[in-house]
Amino acid sequence: MRIKFYGTRGSIPICDRDFLEFGGNTTSIKITRDDGRVSILDAGSGIRKLGMDLIRTGWKQPELFIGFSHFHWDHIQGFPFFDPAYNKDQIINILAMGKARQLENLEDIFRGQMRSEYFPVPFDGMGAKFNFLKLDENEIERNGMIVKVIKQKHPGDSYGYRLEDNNKCVVICTDLEHGDVVSSEIVDFCQGADLLVHEAQYTHAELANHKGWGHSSYEQAMEVAERAGVGQLAMTHHDPGHNDEFLKKIEQQCQHRFPNCQLAREGVEIIV
Repeated sequence: MRIKFYGTRGSIPICDRDFLEFGGNTTSIKITRDDGRVSILDAGSGIRKLGMDLIRTGWKQPELFIGFSHFHWDHIQGFPFFDPAYNKDQIINILAMGKARQLENLEDIFRGQMRSEYFPVPFDGMGAKFNFLKLDENEIERNGMIVKVIKQKHPGDSYGYRLEDNNKCVVICTDLEHGDVVSSEIVDFCQGADLLVHEAQYTHAELANHKGWGHSSYEQAMEVAERAGVGQLAMTHHDPGHNDEFLKKIEQQCQHRFPNCQLAREGVEIIV
């Protein structure tokens, strides 16, 4: 598998010369299997460039799955700008997995953000064929890939994803608050992953002032990686107040504790 970051910022996009190295777009991740099939997790502002790259490279895939950790604004705001969604020959499956998801109508989320008060093009004007899949399951198999989810502590709910394919495993846990103690359930979910993508919006000191906001610290992300015995750790969902200089210093400090870790950078691809 190949994991490419198209959005690494949390909460709100940032456009400033001091935020270019790690990126200013909100969460969107492209997952490419060994056979070339592409799927996407989340549709923050980064999905705009993701869609442009797919078209530029001549990508053709009749069905595309876009999975969602949750539906806060920074994880869906790029969807109206996703060019493949305007292709009448494209089938797009919008996937929300997980038992006990607090979600009444999946389709309404996407139609709602494209109402005329918010966007000039209506949802029905996009052109692609959409399937809205709200699955009350924590594990499915699709085309040989096993997909598992876990409910995370986050306002309005959030779900982490575990992808197992061709004897490789990637876990993506974003928008997750552990609390005062790292969740043993999350550690078990991440066990033995080749790559763990774990959010780390705050420092330890910042976390103390943001209880209930639904996010984690760098220290907590590393503790999960250590206890779960993962191969690589990539930390993402960078706070909009953390510029490149700040994040590079944090990355160096983290690598002293967990050498095989990095802070996610927009445009960087990790091969598992």
